[in-house]
Amino acid sequence: MSEQNKLSNASEGPHLDRKQIIKLMIELGPLLVFFITNSHYGIFAGTAAFMAATVVSLIASHFLLGRVATMPLVTGIFVLVFGGLTIYLQDDHFIKLKPTIVNGLFGAILLAGLMFGKLFLKIVFGDVMHLTEDGWRVLTIRWALFFFVLAVLNEVVWRAFSTDTWVTFKVFGIMPLTFVFAMAQIGILKKYDASGAADSGPRVD
Repeated sequence: MSEQNKLSNASEGPHLDRKQIIKLMIELGPLLVFFITNSHYGIFAGTAAFMAATVVSLIASHFLLGRVATMPLVTGIFVLVFGGLTIYLQDDHFIKLKPTIVNGLFGAILLAGLMFGKLFLKIVFGDVMHLTEDGWRVLTIRWALFFFVLAVLNEVVWRAFSTDTWVTFKVFGIMPLTFVFAMAQIGILKKYDASGAADSGPRVD
């Protein structure tokens, strides 16, 4: 890669392409449906609508993006399981506990994989991000800790505040926090960029 191209890429910064916009809409859609339905009809109707919208979003992801990413798929399964328990038992504790369990599980899986020499982030995102092994390890630790923070925040909000406040936090709190955290990792992506390391290495003409 020439110096001119490097400078050009660095100056462009992160941007959203068509696929990323579609992905964002697919992920945000069920949350907005959950929020609106809960506001008008309550948590149980909101949960049912959330489940239906989640299924639609997974199908849309398959047809519009050509695949269903691992994390949305796992989250979708948990939505259906805990949402089903919420409606069947008429107990909203299940849907409120879902984010705690999902985020705690993601964090635990990342750290467990790291302990056994498995970089799950690399397995999932290795086709779109090219980092050194050290970079993947640093990113894994950061995301694992962030997932644990989200789990703790969810516990605090649903236990200390009303159901409507919790729904609002889930829709308009977790997504922005995740976006801000992801943007904060750009420095790590640049520092441990494997393609950049390759470019700076010795060349054989």
